[in-house]
Amino acid sequence: MKVLVINAGSSSLKYQLYNMTDESVLASGRVERIGMDSSIVTHEPAGKPEARDVSEILDHVTAVKRVIDMLIHPAHGVLSSMDEIDAVGHRIVHGGEAFKHSVIVTPEVKAEIKRLFDLAPLHNPAHMMGINAVDANMPGVPQVVVFDTAFHQTMPETSYLYPIPKVLYRRHKIRRYGFHGTSHSYVSEAAARYLNKPLESLKLVTCHIGNGASCAAIMDGKTLDTSMGMTPLEGLRMGTRSGDIDPAIVPFVMNKEELTLNEVNSMLNKHSGMQAISGLSSDMREVEEAMSEGDANAKLAFDMYVYRLKKYIGAYAAAMNGIDVLLFTAGVGENSATLRKAVCDGITFLGIELDDALNAERKKTARDISTPDSRVKVLVVPTNEELLIARDTYKLAMK
Repeated sequence: MKVLVINAGSSSLKYQLYNMTDESVLASGRVERIGMDSSIVTHEPAGKPEARDVSEILDHVTAVKRVIDMLIHPAHGVLSSMDEIDAVGHRIVHGGEAFKHSVIVTPEVKAEIKRLFDLAPLHNPAHMMGINAVDANMPGVPQVVVFDTAFHQTMPETSYLYPIPKVLYRRHKIRRYGFHGTSHSYVSEAAARYLNKPLESLKLVTCHIGNGASCAAIMDGKTLDTSMGMTPLEGLRMGTRSGDIDPAIVPFVMNKEELTLNEVNSMLNKHSGMQAISGLSSDMREVEEAMSEGDANAKLAFDMYVYRLKKYIGAYAAAMNGIDVLLFTAGVGENSATLRKAVCDGITFLGIELDDALNAERKKTARDISTPDSRVKVLVVPTNEELLIARDTYKLAMK
């Protein structure tokens, strides 16, 4: 069975095609600048040279058609026909309270995703365009939606409710949802397999550290708490997002700077975080390089980033009354030995002992970077959200 995984953005679309017999990736790629006359399709077939095409792609329907054309192309395709695609899986950012698991796409599911547009106005509408584009190009092929929020739906009320008038929760479902759930789910299960222990027996703090970043406290195989909230803005400091701030700052700044709601929202989401403090970049690699060259602002940005991360790890260890595994994943978490060392060296009271040599190694497999005497296992586990989406799609489509 072959499963196509799609992650649709407002002006882009990423895809991977899996052979579920062995979970191998047959092809992957992306469509960029959708809506323009110079859109770019980059196609990477397994065992063949990369193919690239620049042409007019004005909507997602055309974008999906170009993806299919690439997949069945005589020279750089990997399929003989579109009929070989058995199912399509989609990443959906927000599932609200309605979706606790992945589901087959139906008219009712579409209607509910549309109802959730207000909770994820930058993401869910684009995901819906991806679903509709597959409908237009591949009628009758089953589609599955996998929600970033679903894994965190196990949180108790003590974790997900905000201390504001409860009528706001009843009317508008204002609560903590959490994101990166697909990644937190994948790496926690991978960690349990690596350690050869039941996931339900472990207390884990999983740190998904990329340009966007979140932590999760996972206990009994379920999310107890997670750092992102009703939106992805809450929690850790990130590349361009502020993370936690005093909420009174928002009306204060709006008044002093005469900002609109859209302007202050853009400031907190796109012009804050690492980029704002360093004055340089939202990219951790560039910040670390500048820090090594003596840039004081880069060092401050890095130190603030690490400080917030340590606070969350400590808080989640307290919430679970202990911690067995500290796990790093995603672009920064998997690749920055400097960040991992700075974090771990600052929370040794938890019983963490980092092996500097193991930490410095660069591998693309799950690995333990703690010493044999460390009471807490420190793992680096590469995430693979697309594979988890493909697995869920395969399971549901085969029923």
